[in-house]
Amino acid sequence: MRQGDLRLIRHSDFERSIGDAEKALNHLRANKLPAHPRYYELWYTYVSGFNRALNRAVDEALAHYGHVPESVIQDIYEQYLSPARMSDRVEAVSGGLVRAFEQVSGAIDEVEGSALSYRQSLKQAAETLKTASDGEAVRAVVDALLDAAEELGGRARTLKTRLVDSRQHIDALSENLETVRTATITDALTGIANRKHFDQEIKQAVRNGEDTGEPLALLLADIDHFKAFNDNFGHQTGDQVLRLVAHALKINVKGRDLAARYGGEEFAVILPRTALKDAMTVAEQIRKSIVAKELVKKSTGESLGVITMSIGVAAYRPGETVDALIARADTGLYAAKRAGRNRVVSEPAGPAMATEVA
Repeated sequence: MRQGDLRLIRHSDFERSIGDAEKALNHLRANKLPAHPRYYELWYTYVSGFNRALNRAVDEALAHYGHVPESVIQDIYEQYLSPARMSDRVEAVSGGLVRAFEQVSGAIDEVEGSALSYRQSLKQAAETLKTASDGEAVRAVVDALLDAAEELGGRARTLKTRLVDSRQHIDALSENLETVRTATITDALTGIANRKHFDQEIKQAVRNGEDTGEPLALLLADIDHFKAFNDNFGHQTGDQVLRLVAHALKINVKGRDLAARYGGEEFAVILPRTALKDAMTVAEQIRKSIVAKELVKKSTGESLGVITMSIGVAAYRPGETVDALIARADTGLYAAKRAGRNRVVSEPAGPAMATEVA
């Protein structure tokens, strides 16, 4: 290839990348999104067309909402871009840990080599002392041993220093790894567990329930009329609502329970060791906690009304699959929607249990 052709290709790449960047910024403006790096990255990926799955998700959101709300952008980013970024971070931290351990291992090898050398010096000194005929020869042996001992002591002190430094480095890397792990299982917008973590935990909870015979319940909850609320008051206020709901879930569940953002305005709560009746009580506490909060716009003091939720509840049945359990909770959720919203409805097992609207 000629040099002129290479310059032409580079110029073409430059023009195309700048064009994609301008299109990404236009999408940010059109969807009224702040120019956060992750939002820019998502739209740049979208216009470049390299991630077809991401493009399909964005196109579906555009078809459904007419734009892409910030909460939906968060979901798409977490699903199609964040995992790869997290994988890179985990790999970087893991590589740091490996290097730290290699350094410690190398320092230990050095001291072991010095110890072996010192043993050899002791052996040679013993042989020399057997034939030593005067004090000068003995002093020479002693001086040699002192030198060898000093060298060994110096290497030992160096090892101690390196071990302390390595311990601090390893501790910092371990904390970083824990931070990365937490980020991979946490929903960025609401701060509770994300869908990936929910999928992992519900599988484990079902296995535990099957093995132990202990009860297990699942709540699926959906914010009523959330799209209309977003359209009326804007997506930033809508995001605040999602955070408010997540907080209500967190304060109404126990340590072994798991509250998660299931997707969009839908949430889930896994309740191990909880029978259906008790799960209904928890769901009702969550519903009342949310409806009791009046939303007020801070900038104007304007009342935005209250938020309500519909909740479906199901209890695990021995031998059933995770999908079956989720499907029955989902059936209860939609039954609550059809019955007028702002209520809790149990699985369709015999006579349906439902709470009345307060």
